[in-house]
Amino acid sequence: MHLKTLLMTTAGLALTATTALADYSLAILHTNDFHARFEPISRFDGPCSSEDNAEGKCFGGSARLVTAVDAAKRKYNNVILVDGGDQFQGTLFYTYYKGKMTAEFMNKLGYDAMTVGNHEFDDGPEVLRGFMDEVNFPVLMSNADVSAEPLLADKIAKSTIIERGGEKIGLIGLTPDDTDELASPGPNITFSVPANAVAVEVGRLEAQGANKIIVLSHSGYDVDLAVAEAVPGIDVIVGGHSNTLLSNSNDRASGPYPTMVGNTAVVQAYAYGKYLGELNVVFDDDGNLKSAAGEPILIDGNIAEDEASVARIAELAKPLDEIRNKVVANTGAAIGGDREFCRAMECEMGSLIADAMLARVKDQGISVAIQNGGGIRASIDAGEVTMGEVLTVLPFQNTLSTFEVTGAVLKEALENGVSEVEEGAGRFPQVAGLTYAFDANAEPGARVSDVMILKDGTAEPLDMEAMYGVVSNNYVRGGGDGYKMFQDAANAYDYGPDLADVLAEHLAANPEFTPYTDGRIMAK
Repeated sequence: MHLKTLLMTTAGLALTATTALADYSLAILHTNDFHARFEPISRFDGPCSSEDNAEGKCFGGSARLVTAVDAAKRKYNNVILVDGGDQFQGTLFYTYYKGKMTAEFMNKLGYDAMTVGNHEFDDGPEVLRGFMDEVNFPVLMSNADVSAEPLLADKIAKSTIIERGGEKIGLIGLTPDDTDELASPGPNITFSVPANAVAVEVGRLEAQGANKIIVLSHSGYDVDLAVAEAVPGIDVIVGGHSNTLLSNSNDRASGPYPTMVGNTAVVQAYAYGKYLGELNVVFDDDGNLKSAAGEPILIDGNIAEDEASVARIAELAKPLDEIRNKVVANTGAAIGGDREFCRAMECEMGSLIADAMLARVKDQGISVAIQNGGGIRASIDAGEVTMGEVLTVLPFQNTLSTFEVTGAVLKEALENGVSEVEEGAGRFPQVAGLTYAFDANAEPGARVSDVMILKDGTAEPLDMEAMYGVVSNNYVRGGGDGYKMFQDAANAYDYGPDLADVLAEHLAANPEFTPYTDGRIMAK
């Protein structure tokens, strides 16, 4: 029988009215999917200029988070700060410092625990272990066997107990069970089913006297709901991985904050430090959750930046200039990325980017790439190509997204892409792995024809009923630029490597690059 359902003991029944027990309140502050966004971000989640930041147009950044967390902690007697994983990867700060800068600022913010996200394994167990050696809090992962991995076997815990106000709070970590496909954990770590692993830890924590159980989950909103349904005894799940915004006031939210599954409160706070989750929970003396309420705090220009953090981030940013000036390739001619071309026809930069995307994931069964022309922001001059130039072309910190759709959906996507070509809309599709024709004079929705899929050196007509693996960027996959038909795609994963890094690595593999177009997009 579950411990929380046990009847009060005889001693408990003997308590008199003069020793009535009080409820216990706890504030849970939380973040997830920060992805090294130490500097402020724009409303598109990319870099935000210092001018826009001064005008209050930016969001997030560690300096604002320091202020927001300090203010929230001062409001409550019992408060914890936890993270739902994926602190690593996403900006040059991670590329240069790996986990060291992350550890420094998480310690400064005063985190109490975090779970392991899949991106914490992007550079193998070595970088994760180095990070864990630096932080002042436990890093948890319940659904993995690390006993054969020497770097983590004696370091990483499945769960832990912390105390606030004299009460024991059990914390459990949860990581995607397909992390071996999403990152590079190495051959010595195996991952298991989330619900089963969590259930074991719930029992273990309760046996140690913790009757308030919080799961830190980097498994996605849908998995969190399923775990809450399957495992009794969980009071709160702090989520991550799916970058889900839960809110009671934002029209774009995917659900209420918190989402209740029976007596379990499920929360998540989008990503990139744009929000700080703040959940207030009340327990009775037996550890039963009586209430859960709150709302993510928008970290916008109204929150002042901590000056010491601003100065430290600026100091740490100086070496990044070396990366920005790093030469990654040479090109014998300018690579055309002008807006007027990339939003209306096949352009050199569009073909290059789409080919780079497809080359990166082709061994995953992906056959088609689509890049929105509006995501291409510059050309590159002839001669040396620097990382700074690549970042100017692709400044939005978009990540690769892979997914599967039918041929009919792929055709619908191409129709969307050319539906506003006469207006120079950014949705115009630059492609790889297929060719298509379009007639800008036809009615929108009936402009695309002659779609051919390139396979093993041959071209085959698009099969409207067949499933095709597609790679794009996370903005397009999420419905940006009108690509709403991709939002419900099968087997979607939106958090691959940064698109700029993919392009730079592709150019580095072709150091004497010659720009090209090859007729893959034909205007009638």
